[in-house]
Amino acid sequence: MNSLDANIRNTKSKGELNSLRNNGNVPAIIYGGEAQNEKISISKKVLKSLIEKENFLSSIITLNVDGKPQKALPREIKYDIISDEPIHVDFLRIVAGIKVRIEVPVKFLNHEKSPGLKRGGVLNIVRRKVELNCPSEKIPENLVIDLDGVDIGESFKISSINLDNEVTPTIQGRDFVIATLAAPTVMKEPEKPAEAEAAEGEAAEGAEAATAEGGDKPSADGDKKDGEDKKPVEEKK
Repeated sequence: MNSLDANIRNTKSKGELNSLRNNGNVPAIIYGGEAQNEKISISKKVLKSLIEKENFLSSIITLNVDGKPQKALPREIKYDIISDEPIHVDFLRIVAGIKVRIEVPVKFLNHEKSPGLKRGGVLNIVRRKVELNCPSEKIPENLVIDLDGVDIGESFKISSINLDNEVTPTIQGRDFVIATLAAPTVMKEPEKPAEAEAAEGEAAEGAEAATAEGGDKPSADGDKKDGEDKKPVEEKK
């Protein structure tokens, strides 16, 4: 579980917030549960390193607020429209009983143990993340699909993943597909029809026969009639 140091902030004006950001920090807030909202600030450098990691918005973070740890879930990051730097973060306090809607990544294991992949099969991933409704204290880190022994033609549906009784997909009423292991697709150049090959062969034979009989090739100007190039003879009187 990732951790992040935070400090209580007492900023009240826009100028104070800008000063906080200019000093390399990002304002944030922790909300949820019966406790009051907490205004905090966190290091922008550390925050950006966590954001660059995959699935930041679906990972529980331990926030050390003035030395006191508490678990929270990042819910929203606001960015500057010009610099694209993070300028504010909302954290949801992890409290037993509070349900959240969250996208959880799908993780595939044992690629090397799949006979289908060894034979050139292709893993078609339909959903890299699955949206779930679950208690905040029971958010799964990822949904695991084991490829051990999986052959071409097999598919993985949401029903094949073991979920806690209180964790349910937001899509209800159908057993939707997450991934399939498909046969390899190799593009081959179409073969020429037999008639076309025979016609090409006959044309080549005809050209060879004409050359063998001494036939002249037409000039670049095309065939000319006899006498076209001869100048008229002037009669003497």
